[in-house]
Amino acid sequence: MLRYERRGQLAVLTIDDPERHNPMSVETMASLTRRVDEAAADAGVRVIVITGAGDKAFSAGGDLSGRFVDAPLEDHDARGALADLFRAIRRCGKPVIARVNGHALAGGFGLAAACDIVIAVEDATFGTPEIKVGLWPMMITAVLQRLIPRRAAFELMATGRRIDAREALLLGVVSRVVSRQELDDAVDETVARLVDVSPAVLAMGKDAFYAVEDMPLDAALDHLHNGLTAVAMTEDAAEGVAAFLEKRTPEWRGR
Repeated sequence: MLRYERRGQLAVLTIDDPERHNPMSVETMASLTRRVDEAAADAGVRVIVITGAGDKAFSAGGDLSGRFVDAPLEDHDARGALADLFRAIRRCGKPVIARVNGHALAGGFGLAAACDIVIAVEDATFGTPEIKVGLWPMMITAVLQRLIPRRAAFELMATGRRIDAREALLLGVVSRVVSRQELDDAVDETVARLVDVSPAVLAMGKDAFYAVEDMPLDAALDHLHNGLTAVAMTEDAAEGVAAFLEKRTPEWRGR
């Protein structure tokens, strides 16, 4: 179950099954992917927020009540739904914020980690408990290996140990930890900062940021060198520099 709301320049995607701790069925993951794509294509949307309903869980992860192990070969393609979602978030060209209002486990941990900015309540926990039911967090591995030191990531996956929000912050999964009372204000403040910058440059910056993460240093520098020239050629760069020199607020054109 997924809710999609437009709030001005913000698109909010809410996994809405709080009684079951917001599990992610294949259908829910596919809906999340479609909605991220929809928000990416909507010029009026500048920022995407993903969260869970209620105050207990962001998401407890994949919904195992269906055919997950009953038909392993027949449902092979469907198991790629989480990978498709990760790709959509990475490629959407707009900042995606995880509003982590509670526990983020298994696929829910991976979903939060796949977002660009993660703001979590201080009593949230994170973990990959799949090993305890005879599974392994396969898709999540690709995300966590790029955020967490390898030994720490493997230990979490191999033991299923949960970590609190502060440890997740230290490991680099979480951007900010706030009290429950501060969560919405912290998200709103971050959204306001993101809509105040050039959408064109932000999109180019996001693409460049992730493009170089696996490149050797020289290749990364070459890629970013080209990226800097591409950014400098945008109308928004010209407007931003002019506004700075003229001591006025820039008027972004998005190109």
